[in-house]
Amino acid sequence: MDFSHRLYELRRKAGLSQEELADLVGVTRQAVQKWEAGTSRPDMDNLTALAAYFNVTLDYLVLGKEGDVPLAPVQVIHNHYGGGYEFRSRATLFGLPLIHINVGFGFRAARGIIAIGNISVGVVSIGGVAVGVFSLGGLAIGLLFALGGLGVGALALGGFALGVISIGGFAAGWLAWGGIALGKYAVGGVAVASEVAIGGAAYGPLAIGDEPSGGGRIFTTPLSAGELEAAVHAVRAAAPQWVAEFLELIVRVF
Repeated sequence: MDFSHRLYELRRKAGLSQEELADLVGVTRQAVQKWEAGTSRPDMDNLTALAAYFNVTLDYLVLGKEGDVPLAPVQVIHNHYGGGYEFRSRATLFGLPLIHINVGFGFRAARGIIAIGNISVGVVSIGGVAVGVFSLGGLAIGLLFALGGLGVGALALGGFALGVISIGGFAAGWLAWGGIALGKYAVGGVAVASEVAIGGAAYGPLAIGDEPSGGGRIFTTPLSAGELEAAVHAVRAAAPQWVAEFLELIVRVF
C-alpha cells in the first residue's frame, strides 16, 4: 500500500470527506484529491499536520512502517488559518464529532454533538445561526430550548420568540411573556390571549390590566383587595395549576 492509499484509508476511517480534511489541514479539496490519486504529494508541513491529526508517525504515513507510539483515545486538531479557528475531536457519536468548533470570517459551519460556529448544527448548538436541541445564537432554533435575537423552540427567549413557552420583545406561544405577547396565556405591555391576558393593554376572555377588554371577565388595575382575590380566583379557574401560580404572582405584583 502506497502513501495515497494509506491517506485514503486514514481519511475514510476518520469519517471525513476530502473537503473536510482539506479544511482541517488548510489546503484545497483539489490538493487532497491529487494526494489520494497519487499525482502529487504534500510538503513536509502538510505531512506533519496529517500525521498529527491521524496520530500516526511520519514513517507510517510516508513509508508504511508501523511506529511504536500508542494511539491516543481522543485526538484533536487545532487550526489557525484564514482568519479563523477550528477544533474537531476525533471521538464521534452517531457519526458526528463530540465537539466541533469552527469560527472566523466567512461561511464557517460546525456540525457535532456540541457545535460552535458561525453556523452550527448540533445537540448543543452555539452560533450566529444555531440549530439543535439546545440552541444559542442570533437565529436560534431549538427542539427544547432556544435563546437568540430570533428564538424558536419549546422554550424560546429572544427579541422575537416563538415557542410553547416564549419570552421576548415579541413573544408568541402557548404561554407568552413579552412587550407584545400573543398566546393562550399572555402577559405583556400588550397582551392578547385566548384564555387569560394580563398587561397594560390586555385582551381576552379574562383580561387584567390598565386597559382591559374582552368578552368575559375584565379587571382594571389597580385592584382593590376584593377585586384582587376575585381576579386570583378567576385565574386559578382558567389555567392549569403551575400556569395559574405564575399568573397569580404577576397579578399580585401588577
